[in-house]
Amino acid sequence: MDNILSGIKPTGQLTLGNYIGAIKNFVKVQNEGESFLFIADLHALTLPIEPETLKNNSRDIAAYYLAAGLDPNRANIFLQSDVPSHSELAIILQNYLYMGELSRMTQFKDKSSKMKEEAIGLGLFAYPVLMAADIVLYDSKRIPVGEDQVQHVELARDLVKRFNNRYGEVLVMPKAEIAKVGARIMSLSDPTKKMSKSDPKGDIYLNDSLEAIRKKIMSAVTDMVGKVHYDVSNQPGISNLMTIMSSLSGKTFEQIEKEFEGKGYGDFKRAVADTVVAELTPFKQRYEEIIKSGLVDEVLQRGASRANQIASKTLLRVQKAVGLYHK
Repeated sequence: MDNILSGIKPTGQLTLGNYIGAIKNFVKVQNEGESFLFIADLHALTLPIEPETLKNNSRDIAAYYLAAGLDPNRANIFLQSDVPSHSELAIILQNYLYMGELSRMTQFKDKSSKMKEEAIGLGLFAYPVLMAADIVLYDSKRIPVGEDQVQHVELARDLVKRFNNRYGEVLVMPKAEIAKVGARIMSLSDPTKKMSKSDPKGDIYLNDSLEAIRKKIMSAVTDMVGKVHYDVSNQPGISNLMTIMSSLSGKTFEQIEKEFEGKGYGDFKRAVADTVVAELTPFKQRYEEIIKSGLVDEVLQRGASRANQIASKTLLRVQKAVGLYHK
């Protein structure tokens, strides 16, 4: 079975989009190979973040992983910063990626366009280098990611080809995987934009109360068509709600359309809210139990121990290949 790697950056509060598009998918794949699921706390430093916020968010993500059903006996859950090989390999690999490539990365262009030039840090520019190191460290062939991260995986693939052409078969070729349904959950207030931790009205946060979640769904933007039908171009709001419902209930779009044929948007929104609340009620209960139990520290320590075993072997292969190993 192939190794599987993915992670979440601990910036801002996690949303229902993160839960559907990432965490639930991690649970599905944990039996399909050895999983390395890390909390990308080093990546979080590329933009300003308060130390206490970073610390608390990182612990929350680990607890969310466990609450969603990840088994620490099958999935290695750890902090990126607890595995020094991430940083050391990034320093080496930065010499095999080019300024032009990095400057063309969509995420960099998007974030830097909102900043003054003198405020753009090297870490933001070199973000894909560290991500490439993350990806190749665990010999992972499968990389479950959101659509917005596919470009970074493609850059890592280019790096692997370039490095292996020069030094032989040192690095394993990765491939991005996107969940077929729910990979991209959109904002409830603006369904043309991704749910992305920054819109209190349009984003459903995992730490929202169940009452607040229901209220946000009932206030979701729809349209004047008056029909529950999946059509992203003409009915983005309804299509987004259908995606949420389908992802959590397992119903197909066709089944949802048939179920609400002739019914109003109010009935449909209530059903979506019921589906989300039914999913998140036990999830929130498990999260509270895990936070109080002290299990998070134990799981992170165990995950880091295993991650270091694997990552150090990859780093050594690279060091030997480039001539940095002299013992």
